[in-house]
Amino acid sequence: MFRRADLYLVPFSLMWGGFAFFWEYLAFGKTPWFFELWGIPFVGVGIYLIAGRFFVDAKQREGTVYAVTNERVVILSGIFSRTVKSLNLRTLPDLTLDERADGSGTVTFGMPAVTSSWEAGKSWPGYPQTPGFELIPQARSVYDTIRKSQLAASHT
Repeated sequence: MFRRADLYLVPFSLMWGGFAFFWEYLAFGKTPWFFELWGIPFVGVGIYLIAGRFFVDAKQREGTVYAVTNERVVILSGIFSRTVKSLNLRTLPDLTLDERADGSGTVTFGMPAVTSSWEAGKSWPGYPQTPGFELIPQARSVYDTIRKSQLAASHT
């Protein structure tokens, strides 16, 4: 899935990977073994940036489950281990809808983190991420459901 951040990340990843591959090509068999080994981590990062991050993102989204109850919104995610993020509807911070022309979109809970502002949160593991229901179909309907649940929870 391409995101707005890919306008920056794709050229960067191609430059990074291109340089790393070029380094290894020049170093392999022509320089001391240290220089050959030195480039391997950079080639690995280049492969991840160019292609691997798309597979990791797809695998992450494939295993993610979103739920709305009468009291909470729940996000179950993870590739190697499962993480449950549960947010109380009564204390839920700002709710933001980012809707695409086809009706899909993202519902975000709280102020976006710096990385989320360029939508790179999922591309850069370890950076703080604002919780949300990401790239869901019928995003407006889900947004409305959460708002109605919030109102109902505040009146009980």
